[in-house]
Amino acid sequence: MKKYIIICTVLVAAIVSNCGKGSGNAAGKSEVNPNKEGAGEIAFREYEHDFGKVTEGEKVAYIFTYENKGNADLVVKSASTSCGCTVPKFDKKPIPPGGNGNLEVIFDTSGRSGKQTKTITVRSNSSTPVVLLRITAEVETQLN
Repeated sequence: MKKYIIICTVLVAAIVSNCGKGSGNAAGKSEVNPNKEGAGEIAFREYEHDFGKVTEGEKVAYIFTYENKGNADLVVKSASTSCGCTVPKFDKKPIPPGGNGNLEVIFDTSGRSGKQTKTITVRSNSSTPVVLLRITAEVETQLN
């Protein structure tokens, strides 16, 4: 009985490990070519932006631009912020070597006052997989 269980286990493992190999279909393939040697390399033109003085209640935006300085496609996987008042929007398509992309950050100043600093964490398939960006603003409260 033990031999039967071991043989069945080995057969199942062999079938599962070969599943999808050589089938020629596109299932499971990403948009990035896995056969390309090298890696993408994200390089932002600026890593920090200061909005200066803004009035409480304003929504201000800034577009961070970046370049792929690597030798393979670059894919930004996510962009997260330190506060719900800041919303990032980024290009989701692969950026070829030498290509450029944008990451827009919208900061809602409602309910804020004084010096504000927010951090945006950008994750990608770059040789530097995590990059931190920063926005700052001096939020002035309106007097009624």
